Amino acid sequence: MTLSAPAILSQHDDLGIARRAMIDSQLRVSGINQDWLLTAIARVPREDYVPASARGHAYIDRAIPLDREHALPAPLVQALLLAEAEPQPADTVLVISQSGYLSALVEPLVQSVETVDAAGALTLQSKARFSLILIDGAIEALPGNVAGALLEQGRVVTGLVLRGVTRLAAGSNSRGAVELTPLAELGIPVLGEFAAPKAWSF
Repeated sequence: MTLSAPAILSQHDDLGIARRAMIDSQLRVSGINQDWLLTAIARVPREDYVPASARGHAYIDRAIPLDREHALPAPLVQALLLAEAEPQPADTVLVISQSGYLSALVEPLVQSVETVDAAGALTLQSKARFSLILIDGAIEALPGNVAGALLEQGRVVTGLVLRGVTRLAAGSNSRGAVELTPLAELGIPVLGEFAAPKAWSF
């Protein structure tokens, strides 16, 4: 069925109302009050980054499946990730994400953004090095090639799976080593590509 122009406009208006309601009822009440962050979230239509069948649910307070193995994190997760990262105009950013939503949020705030999906990150051989890496999901381990893409004192903000619980986490590159510090406990979709290497057992 083809939607008429008035129907398309009505759906667009409804989603705009849902976006504003999400900001007020999910983000502000959870302590997200930074003007730069709320402006970015208000500007980007989240519904454009989910499957067509899920557009009407783009602003619910939970993750939205993108395919059988991946999901777009809930709005609060991505807002907290960016609040922790505090992207700066001089930042060169690598976003590891299955959708372009997080990249669209951060792009106007920084010098440059490169985006790869989780599978692409495992084979990342970018000649660029980044001052900030954002991972749009929870990982068990940070691959060496991803850590190696950080500039000295570069930051990484990600979800982290720790003893079966997902948390927001952050770290920085100090002399080639990146140690992630767990922060708030959050429900964050797990990126299976970043599972910890299996240990030998006897």
